Amino acid sequence: MATITPTAPEEATAQSAALSPDYKNYTSPLVVVTLLFFMWGFITCMNDILIPKMQHVFKLQFWQAMLIQTAFFGAYFIVSFLYFLLSTTKGDPILKIGYKNGIIIGLIVAALGCTLFYPAAILHSYSFFLMALFVLASGITVLQITANPYVAILGPPQNSSSRMNLSQAVNSFGTTIAPIIGGYLIFDYVASADIDSADSVKLPYLGLAALLLLIAALIKIARLPRLEGTGKIETGAGAVKHRHLVLGIICIFMYVGAEVSIGSALINYIKLPHITGLTESEAKHYLAFYWGGLMIGRFFGAIALSTIKRLGKFIVIVFITLVTFLTVYFLYDLEQALIILGLIALNLAVLLLARFIPNRTVAFFAIAVIGLLLIGVLAEGSLAMWAIIAIGLFNSVMFPTIFDLAIKGLGRNTSQGSSLLVMAIVGGAIIPPLQGLFADLSGNLQLSFIVPMLCYAFIVYYGFAGYKVRRT
Repeated sequence: MATITPTAPEEATAQSAALSPDYKNYTSPLVVVTLLFFMWGFITCMNDILIPKMQHVFKLQFWQAMLIQTAFFGAYFIVSFLYFLLSTTKGDPILKIGYKNGIIIGLIVAALGCTLFYPAAILHSYSFFLMALFVLASGITVLQITANPYVAILGPPQNSSSRMNLSQAVNSFGTTIAPIIGGYLIFDYVASADIDSADSVKLPYLGLAALLLLIAALIKIARLPRLEGTGKIETGAGAVKHRHLVLGIICIFMYVGAEVSIGSALINYIKLPHITGLTESEAKHYLAFYWGGLMIGRFFGAIALSTIKRLGKFIVIVFITLVTFLTVYFLYDLEQALIILGLIALNLAVLLLARFIPNRTVAFFAIAVIGLLLIGVLAEGSLAMWAIIAIGLFNSVMFPTIFDLAIKGLGRNTSQGSSLLVMAIVGGAIIPPLQGLFADLSGNLQLSFIVPMLCYAFIVYYGFAGYKVRRT
């Protein structure tokens, strides 16, 4: 059975299935590990900056530029699959080396990938860039496999969904600010006078490499509890014997695919004459609302699914809502701020209906998304646009909560199950083309949102029934 073994020798060892009731010492480790979520969110969203840059530098067709995402998300699938095969034959490597060491390895590999951007720019080789991205994403995949379940065990089991949502909210903050900072660095501050040069990516990615190594050093010296195995290391595909994990893998595949698909189609959807007819430049900030909603919703989810007293939850949620309202008001206008306020109220109403229960929250939010997609398919004008944008708020808790539900009760197979769940992120590379194909064949982009709608139907099932811990 896996145990939580504190790094400091004077601290007592506790069983991972029944942690010590004193969790106050886990606050600092949780803060340190949460930095990882910010970093991989920031790095992942940097791809959106690289695509137009590489397309211009190497005179690429659009599909060629999109190979950036293929190289990046392909690593999730390949590395996770190899990890799973290794764990079935040699035993779970994370249980052998410890979660802390696994995180450090992931950071070092990711830093190596960032460093490879320098020779790629010197050699002016797009293929080299793709290789660097694959190495970088391989390191992030290891972080996903280790850090997600690690956050789940850093505290009371009943609060694991809250911790996962908080970490993912920080991840969403990274995706929100990456286009601003990354775009400024690559396109403005360090950009070469020669616009056809790839040299402007050198400094930003070397800076990321240094930051990743710094975090690795901090984690090395930090007093972090370490999940490790005791006794014989088991082999075999023990994780897949758990029915709720297998269904959770499908659920993660569906969720990530639907989330990415909606975000990818949003600007073109907004541009439709019968929706708003806005230009790409005008439509971009509405995409920020979609992803920003993901971040706000995850903060709400972290609070709602925590053990904070009801009055405390109310105060914090009101504060976040007020900050969001004022931010939109000062950056845009009162009308849009009031619309966002209304969408937040709708989100909180559904959260109350779910009674703050993790699996019910997933199911109710998925039902809400299906309703919003129906409006987006059948309605026109601003109503249709805001319905699709509001999906970001309801997407918020799904990934971390589904992940947490899927790894419950896995015991020694936790990291093996985690690798399979991370592998399912490949849905983000498969569902969007299917929606695009539907739109091409039907000639109707609006109607193509039926594809992600089917994905959310499965998520409803998982939230109501599929999450239940049973062995196949």
